[in-house]
Amino acid sequence: MNEIKLFLQSEHLGNSGMNYLMFITAILLGLLFKGLISRYLSRSLYKIIGRKEKRVGVEKFDELLTKPIAFFIILSAIYFGVNQLSFPEEWNIAPAEELGTRMILSKGFSLIYIYSIFLILKRVISFFGILLQKRAEESENKMDDQLVPFAIEIIKFISYIFLIFIILGEVFNVNATGLITGLGIGGIALAMASKESLENLLGSFTIFLDKPFTVGDVVTVGTVTGTIEKVGFRSTRIKTFDRSIVTVPNKKMIDAELDNLGLRAVRRVKFHIGLTYETPADSIKKIVADIQILIDEHPKTNQEGIVKFQEFGASSLDILILYFVDSPLWEDLVNVKEDINFKIMEVVKQHNSDFAFPSTTVYLQK
Repeated sequence: MNEIKLFLQSEHLGNSGMNYLMFITAILLGLLFKGLISRYLSRSLYKIIGRKEKRVGVEKFDELLTKPIAFFIILSAIYFGVNQLSFPEEWNIAPAEELGTRMILSKGFSLIYIYSIFLILKRVISFFGILLQKRAEESENKMDDQLVPFAIEIIKFISYIFLIFIILGEVFNVNATGLITGLGIGGIALAMASKESLENLLGSFTIFLDKPFTVGDVVTVGTVTGTIEKVGFRSTRIKTFDRSIVTVPNKKMIDAELDNLGLRAVRRVKFHIGLTYETPADSIKKIVADIQILIDEHPKTNQEGIVKFQEFGASSLDILILYFVDSPLWEDLVNVKEDINFKIMEVVKQHNSDFAFPSTTVYLQK
């Protein structure tokens, strides 16, 4: 006991043994109980903001909040422990108000501490985003699916702006009011420097106001055709039919010619088939008539289909086939095309004809 008492009273590098013991104890307690405390705080926070919601359970909330809260607890334990120690006077370390080791350590720790609080706030925003997304999925209005991710991105962007101003004010002692005034004076220069970003931002607002498409619509923009996945703060994500994700700037989405295939009541199909030149005229007439009947009688097409013997091709007798599928869905379009194509093959075979392919006849003169 005397040895422990002597150790606690003894000094090393300007600090007593008791100071070192309290420092180590604070760190160990933080490491041992960070998981338990973070989970308890997460559950308590969930009771305040999410207890009435059954769409997203507490497990998801814990998954989002446990790690950032644990990080905050560790930083708090380190802060408490470090405050029990002091630099030896003989080191002549400059005070925290002057540029030196104390100031760098103090400012650096404050920066990390503020960021840890911001991480918790950011995860809470993400939880609300998931919650609102679940509600939007239950609604029949597609605009909700489009608006929720956009609103969450705006809130996160604003939170980053607040984080920057808080860091500048609390860590670097910058006058936030003067800085905002300065930004107002230099706003024109800033707008010129970020012209493209501002155009994309305005494009996103134009999309929401004009509503040329919503999430889930099939569109063609330039050479890109696919389903709208997300309208973001700066760009729109389109999932093409070969399962790739294309990101298109919002400025292009409103400037380029956009064909919203989802707004079509019908989908047009137009192509030619080529028969061999050995096919008699009577057979061609029967093939044309039978194809016209199968298109007219198909349950997924309307009565505006056209089948005509059109041209004498270089190596085939070309028949024009044009019809409209009574559905805006891409899946219905490809299924009807496949069904009709198989039936066209059967019609051609029934009349003892065949499909032509590019060929060349060579005559050798003796």
